[in-house]
Amino acid sequence: MTQDPMCPKCGSENMYSDGSLWVCPDCGHEATSLGSNDTAGDESHDGRVYDAFGNQLQDGDTVTVIKDLKVKGASGSVKVGTKVKNIRLVDASDGHNIACRIEGFGAMNLKSEFVKKV
Repeated sequence: MTQDPMCPKCGSENMYSDGSLWVCPDCGHEATSLGSNDTAGDESHDGRVYDAFGNQLQDGDTVTVIKDLKVKGASGSVKVGTKVKNIRLVDASDGHNIACRIEGFGAMNLKSEFVKKV
């Protein structure tokens, strides 16, 4: 019998598999995969953030959006080719690891998988 892994965030032994996710009912942490060292799979590059094409991103970089992105609470969407200047990299458990300001929309967070470094 295999033992379920411990939660990398709170250390709980109550982690359970929900399809392709491992879920901790105690703290709400979700991970796509848990290795033998009990670390979350979403920290795959030592905390570094990469764009959709594998280029490493840094604070202050300029990126371009590569896909139309719907914005919750807004009537429009961020269009392909929109240039975003002076990004900030943030640790976010929901995958939105770029904090930025987009003209016409204001401050928002983006996922690095939808941008290309300029």
